[in-house]
Amino acid sequence: MHNYLDFEKPIAELEGKIEELRHLTSDGELNIADEVSKLQGKVDKLLRQTYGKLSPWQKTQIARHPDRPHAVHYIETLIEDFTPLAGDRAFAEDRAIVGGLGRFRGSSVVVIGTEKGADTEGRVAHNFGMARPEGYRKAIRLMEMADRFKLPVITLVDTPGAYPGVDAEARGQAEAIARCIETCFSLKVPLVSVIIGEGGSGGAMALASANTVLMLEHAIYSVISPEGCASILWRDGEQSKVAAEALKLTAEDLLKLGIIEAIIAEPLGGAHRSPETMQASVGEAIAGALKGLGALDGGVLRTRRRERFLKIGSAARD
Repeated sequence: MHNYLDFEKPIAELEGKIEELRHLTSDGELNIADEVSKLQGKVDKLLRQTYGKLSPWQKTQIARHPDRPHAVHYIETLIEDFTPLAGDRAFAEDRAIVGGLGRFRGSSVVVIGTEKGADTEGRVAHNFGMARPEGYRKAIRLMEMADRFKLPVITLVDTPGAYPGVDAEARGQAEAIARCIETCFSLKVPLVSVIIGEGGSGGAMALASANTVLMLEHAIYSVISPEGCASILWRDGEQSKVAAEALKLTAEDLLKLGIIEAIIAEPLGGAHRSPETMQASVGEAIAGALKGLGALDGGVLRTRRRERFLKIGSAARD
């Protein structure tokens, strides 16, 4: 059973009828299989029409869909012999960021991801994907380990942003994020980042200062959430749709601006409709990115990573 978004109500009604028909038995007057086939054709057509003209706000809703594959799902599917590593060796373990060692298509890698949690209990345990300073310091520890042992780093980003609580600020949230970005820029190993859902503010940038940044078709990536932007500019959360348009947060916008390298196509109806297909596509995209970076010298990787971000600012000014 799907969790339908507001703009998917016509699709929900048709799929509800299909589900009802499947519980019926064919009789002389009604061929259930034919009726289901006709309705499924209408669903597919409606999905193509709906997902072919999504607004930035609708894409934001899809990026936040609770059934989208999470970082842990990609790790389970794509990373063999994954060994999670916990703690920042200074304060505590932060479950909003998961990471460790494993093998990606036969090669050893370090993988780090922001994890929102798939149900209520999981979301609370992972703090809805909002990391505290110890989470970013754990990421720093893992990236430095990868650099020491010359292992590529893969990051999976899905966060509304860093945790804004008083305790996080007291322990140096801004400093931890800044040092995490600094560590990304200092690495002499390939760093590939994939925005799999929400890429929110510095909390996302801390893990996405990569050689290659990939983004799922219906993911979002921005300096602030549409709601946060609306509350600051208009003091009105109802303006979130307007803010989403202005922020240029969709994959198409960011590819044009040179902020990401490529868009990974999602299954019709979004990643949540076919998680296995989505995970396979992400695996192919990561493999392609690593192949292109693997032959480069460590100093070249670091220099190109830095130049990549300097060019983004220059392009924006031009």
